[in-house]
Amino acid sequence: VQLQASGGGLVQAGGSLRLSCAVSGRTISTYSMGWYRQAPGKEREFVAAVSRRGGTTVYTDSVKGRFTISRDNALNTAYLRMNSLKPEDTAVYYCAVARSPYTSPSNYTHEYQYWGQGTQVTVSS
Repeated sequence: VQLQASGGGLVQAGGSLRLSCAVSGRTISTYSMGWYRQAPGKEREFVAAVSRRGGTTVYTDSVKGRFTISRDNALNTAYLRMNSLKPEDTAVYYCAVARSPYTSPSNYTHEYQYWGQGTQVTVSS
């Protein structure tokens, strides 16, 4: 199973980016997916997760109202739309596929089995 994250880059504060996570080697339609991020010198933290059909989403408080997680099972891809970006959103962003099928979207790292390589998001002030 491979996850390819893309869409990161350098953006000014207040700007927007959309991250994509293309999955190969596993059909994701029965698995929740999540996005995490890791800033320099900090631990990896949960950002958002989405249920297998996209009907349920979970966000960390700091991104609620600004970020939107979604998925397209036909394309085996998950997305993270990020609006109103802030310098504190600067991090490497990772996507992940849940360890077990038919589970609720989770903010626990151990609930995810496969991880992408990460894509850098840098927000300048």
